Amino acid sequence: MTTSEEELLPATRRALLHRIAVAQSEGRAPSLVAAVVRGGRTVWTGARTSVAVHAPDENVQYRIGSITKTFTAVLVLRLRDEGALDLSDPLEKHLPGTGVGEATIAELLSHSGGLAAETPGPWWERTPGALRPGLADVLGERPLLHPRGRRFHYSNPGYALLGALVEELRGAPWEEVLRREVLEPLCLRRTSARPEAPHAGGWAVHPWADVMLAEPLEDLGLMAPAGQLWSTTGDLARFMAFLAEGDERVLSAGSVREMRTPATPVEAADVADGYAYGLGMELRHQHGRALVGHTGSLPGFLACLTMGVADDVGAVVLANCTSGPPPFTVAADLVRIVAEAEPRVPDPWQPLREADPAVLELVGQWYWGTYAFALRLSADGLVSLEPLSGNGRRSRFRSNGDGTWVGLEGYYAGELLRPARRPDGEVSHLDLGSFVFTRRPYDEGAPVPGGVDSKGWRGLG
Repeated sequence: MTTSEEELLPATRRALLHRIAVAQSEGRAPSLVAAVVRGGRTVWTGARTSVAVHAPDENVQYRIGSITKTFTAVLVLRLRDEGALDLSDPLEKHLPGTGVGEATIAELLSHSGGLAAETPGPWWERTPGALRPGLADVLGERPLLHPRGRRFHYSNPGYALLGALVEELRGAPWEEVLRREVLEPLCLRRTSARPEAPHAGGWAVHPWADVMLAEPLEDLGLMAPAGQLWSTTGDLARFMAFLAEGDERVLSAGSVREMRTPATPVEAADVADGYAYGLGMELRHQHGRALVGHTGSLPGFLACLTMGVADDVGAVVLANCTSGPPPFTVAADLVRIVAEAEPRVPDPWQPLREADPAVLELVGQWYWGTYAFALRLSADGLVSLEPLSGNGRRSRFRSNGDGTWVGLEGYYAGELLRPARRPDGEVSHLDLGSFVFTRRPYDEGAPVPGGVDSKGWRGLG
């Protein structure tokens, strides 16, 4: 008997069901629903509930809280890609009069604009948005707590400002722009700003007794771009596939990669926890793998969308309780279960269709001083510089088309790699941001750090 590559093995499916069953039981969640995505497709869904014969499925809406921020960030990146704004623009350029207009759009997206975490006045997540009719009510008299650009400080009002920015530049309500530009193109028909049946009710579970209290379902008004949305595991699975690969109708693959790239300074505790923030997306390390996505919570609901891009596996977890099962931990476990039980099968190796002799001349072993590196050419046309010891700086480089290459990541991101040639045309050395790489350690015929001691290499005698 053979199993389709798209299907999960029975043992894997049971392990996934067991994990969410433990989460729902120990977390005392009225219901919990989950989905796993692999290769851009939903390959598993599961649910557990306290209501007999009424388990939710992938079409039941839950409130997703701050996962809404990722949707808002997509709208802002679309404006950037169209040339309507630059991420380095101060907010004041496009949305004047807020009082915090020196913060840049990138800083607001990455929670480094220095804004307060919450709004003044009553708890905005549990009260009607009508209590905050204007941005001044969202920001209050002391909206800035930190110097902008200096530290990560999560800010819900910051995303209210980004929603207002979208409305200003599009000339339409945030909800309408989101539906037209993201939800409809991606076929997210069960994602909405207000609940649409069938949907779960939000509950608070008493910390010391097995009893529940219904949570209010408030419209958040101007705070909607920070946490208003309702969605399903089915829709969020499709949204996650978009965040992995992009979709030219909405946002390019390059722009979604940018969203997944750390964009803000982090504190020591965040470094220790393996946490960073990009442009509307959280980056975490769990079980030795990098995960990207977002968590969300509002009174009555918990949510998480996370994916291991290298494993090509993602998970969605939704629950209808104010506190209970930790959604990120559960989602990360679902990713781990699939990634470890059924590792990603790599694509077949493919050779280059043709290779430039001038590039082939560069590949092989190089030395920076006494450190050994290898320069490799791959089928995607990029070259990579890798330390042969396994430790050290590494990067891929993209050709500039003029014989030079630019670094794409790590220490050498943006740095120029230039082959230097002798008068006879042969390559003498590689110049990488002034670092000289030679074919032999401290090659005496190369510039610094070429051989210096006239006695050359010798022993102790």
